[in-house]
Amino acid sequence: MINLFRTYNPLNILWLGILLFLLRVGYVYNAPAKIDFTYLEPFARMLAPKAYHYDFPPLVNITLAALLVFGQALLVNRLTNQFGLLGKPSFLPALMYVTLSGLFTPFLVLSPPLVCNFLLIWMLYKLFDLYKGDDAKSITYDLGMIVAVGSLIYFPFIYLFLSIWAALLLFRPFYWREWIIGIMGYATVFFFLAVIYYLRDKLPEFSDIWTPLASKFPTHVSITSYNYLILIPVVLIFVLGAVRIQQVFFRSYVQIRKSFQLLFVVFLITGLSFYVKAQFSLTHFLLCVVPLSIYFAYYFLYAGVRWFYESLYFILLAGIVYFQFNTF
Repeated sequence: MINLFRTYNPLNILWLGILLFLLRVGYVYNAPAKIDFTYLEPFARMLAPKAYHYDFPPLVNITLAALLVFGQALLVNRLTNQFGLLGKPSFLPALMYVTLSGLFTPFLVLSPPLVCNFLLIWMLYKLFDLYKGDDAKSITYDLGMIVAVGSLIYFPFIYLFLSIWAALLLFRPFYWREWIIGIMGYATVFFFLAVIYYLRDKLPEFSDIWTPLASKFPTHVSITSYNYLILIPVVLIFVLGAVRIQQVFFRSYVQIRKSFQLLFVVFLITGLSFYVKAQFSLTHFLLCVVPLSIYFAYYFLYAGVRWFYESLYFILLAGIVYFQFNTF
């Protein structure tokens, strides 16, 4: 499987679609009778008063989510190859994205974090452009607006604003206007939201939007022991990938080194920002899939012992399918 996707062959798109189906067929078998999908935060629902909530039949919901994942996988693959993050083109980033997006059953349905992954991928295109971009101010302004739109859909996305400053720190010499203009881009979107609050005579409630940011960071996250089991190969692949990247880190181009540093920052931000939501859901960690899939692709592209890396991927794949058919 891994060797097949190591090559940049358009036929891999077909195999990607087959794998996408196989990673969801178990959940379709055990799907609940009703799956709700709400894509706007409560404070932003006045923007679409009658169109922010959908109650799709389970099969339709899962199919739409699969189509979004498929499109995102191809975009992540294009992003990775366009900026040369792996050194040579392949379909491994798309393979890893499809695989990791099926890790937990909550990942398999429509959710705000899944929608926000399109915005995160768009952000990464622009963040990497900062390295050689001549007009960084317009890029950072656009990035601020993207983060604002994302936080209307899923509020923890607001923390990805830190990735803009991280990219400026890594890619650009310090220029204070570039650091400020991102805030202006973010404020532009919320200015129009404030106008709507004002027109509806709800302006005093506008300041309550940022109340969740003052929430205390939890000391633990409650997930089932079966979730921990499926994370074992994930952690192992991540560690092996990090070791591999470290081995060739200083032999890589400066842009590639800094890009992977930025991806690690994005991974940390997306992973740690879950606490802003009062009701914890594993769907939040879909945001981690974008940077993680590129790390995983790097490991599998340069791993040397075929029986080991193929077996490791098979264990991950088999574990995902097994826990979909067994809900315990």
